[in-house]
Amino acid sequence: MARTERSHPETVTVELSGSKEDARLVFDALRSCFATDRGAEEEPQQLDESRPMVWLGTYDVADAREEGCPPVHLDASVQADVQGGPWAVDRFRTTLDSMFSVRETSAASGDQERDLHLLLESR
Repeated sequence: MARTERSHPETVTVELSGSKEDARLVFDALRSCFATDRGAEEEPQQLDESRPMVWLGTYDVADAREEGCPPVHLDASVQADVQGGPWAVDRFRTTLDSMFSVRETSAASGDQERDLHLLLESR
């Protein structure tokens, strides 16, 4: 019998802030690990040099491609806000830990959702 209903949410949303070059590196790395709504041709755009920018992506962690997730070298730290169901966020965090040095700056959990505020740096 085929399963038509998932037992838990399997997507996470990620907001990145930092340099547009480092944000692109993070998005490229995440695209190699998970299905995403971000196309390979999408480049983070810096629309205003005086204001901080935030870029958003959504990732499906159900079929993670762990073998395609090598460590990533960043020029500077990137802030990442991750939001989704507890199972999906935990799985996403495990993948981030394999690619970056990850420091959790804060977290909030509810029955159906978990939020992580992370600082990503090169390993």
